[in-house]
Amino acid sequence: MILPAEKELRAVLARFAQARIDHDVRPTGCTSRLLEDATYTLCVMTGARTAEQALRAADTLLERYAERTDVSVEGETLAA
Repeated sequence: MILPAEKELRAVLARFAQARIDHDVRPTGCTSRLLEDATYTLCVMTGARTAEQALRAADTLLERYAERTDVSVEGETLAA
């Protein structure tokens, strides 16, 4: 699986969260389609079959991104 860019993954997670909220607050055909689209995109991006699996996979990916960032920051020095 090709790993998504962190920025893109975060954008899709935000879109999914907003669609979930909108659909929960006032469900319509439009909010349902937006939620389905966001869910599909998140699943494709993470290689998952369900929203729950995709969210767990996204969490794992974000942890990996954080670990990678922590390692690179430790070796850097700041100029005075």
